[in-house]
Amino acid sequence: MNVDAILRSKGNAVETARPNWSVAEVCERLDDLGVGALVVSADGSRVDGIVSERDVIRQIAQGGAPTLERPVAEIMIRAVVTCQKSDNIAHLMETMTERRIRHLPVLEDDEMIGIVSIGDVVKHRIRETELEANALREYISS
Repeated sequence: MNVDAILRSKGNAVETARPNWSVAEVCERLDDLGVGALVVSADGSRVDGIVSERDVIRQIAQGGAPTLERPVAEIMIRAVVTCQKSDNIAHLMETMTERRIRHLPVLEDDEMIGIVSIGDVVKHRIRETELEANALREYISS
């Protein structure tokens, strides 16, 4: 199974934040959407950075409450790890584990076409494992 299968199942919507949004605005958006990260994008299609709940917490721990008024462009991760829709789930799991990241924007020709989270990957890996187990059960019983 690959990233394309995940996107077909969950959809291609990518929630973004503008680079000039304050960290407080980003926090509000994360809470409203119930997501753990937002892609930072000036135009909504290119990846300028990514900001997660963890990033916000770390910055507040270092800079205190004034951090909330800073533009998100000042705290976002600029070296964003991305994937392509042809990448397989095993590769994503390895990348996310090694890099300790939970969200990967999906790019095609440098344009965002989706995003996958560790939850998406685990959900689809479990589904894949269940299908394999069912196929083996059917094979053994016939």
